[in-house]
Amino acid sequence: MNTDQNKCPFSGSDIVTKPTTAIPVPDRIAKLPVLRGYHVPWFVEKVNGEFDFRLMSRDKLIAAVLQTRCWVCGEKLGRNKSFVIGPMCGITRTSAEPPSHHECAVYAAKVCPFLTNPGMKRRDHEKLKENSECAGVSIDRNPGVCAVWTSVKFKRFYDGGGGLLFNVGDPEKVEWFAKGREATRAEVIEAIDSGVPILRDICNSEDTAERRAQSHAQLDDLRERLDQYLPTE
Repeated sequence: MNTDQNKCPFSGSDIVTKPTTAIPVPDRIAKLPVLRGYHVPWFVEKVNGEFDFRLMSRDKLIAAVLQTRCWVCGEKLGRNKSFVIGPMCGITRTSAEPPSHHECAVYAAKVCPFLTNPGMKRRDHEKLKENSECAGVSIDRNPGVCAVWTSVKFKRFYDGGGGLLFNVGDPEKVEWFAKGREATRAEVIEAIDSGVPILRDICNSEDTAERRAQSHAQLDDLRERLDQYLPTE
């Protein structure tokens, strides 16, 4: 089965909601520039001298990988690395974005308008810069739930088309968020169940019956493996 991930969770949407002021801003993020009330993540691309929240910088991606920098604040990472991923990424353990500090990842999960507003849609009708596109197979939906997946070890790999992806590894901790707060077990299961059929379609795209059966079996195993990391309530 091909690996899969939601589109880059921080990028891909215009800022149309007001940021919350109830969530303390981590010191590292407080150093970032502010646009329309939001701290601009380090990875955000500039277009004609202006930040565009929908776009991630390929140069920042390279720097994050080679210099072990936080994807959100740009400062050096420590031992633990946290990925902000959608539920389908939790199944495939694949992310198109490198890791962040835990506190930066949690803040993003609570504040990012696309992650905290399930009804928000991406504005993809405008032509985005080629160097902002995420690697891998993209699921164009807002699942309404995201996970902060904290690991010590992860691996980089390529998607076959030159795009860089990340296997997020075995987690030391997984925290789920919805609408800027901790997600319930029911919310996470609903988000998973609504996304799995999309992965089934990918399995069905394999060119032989044997490979299709193998992909579905692999998906079943991966889905079951995620259960141990779901909220208890």
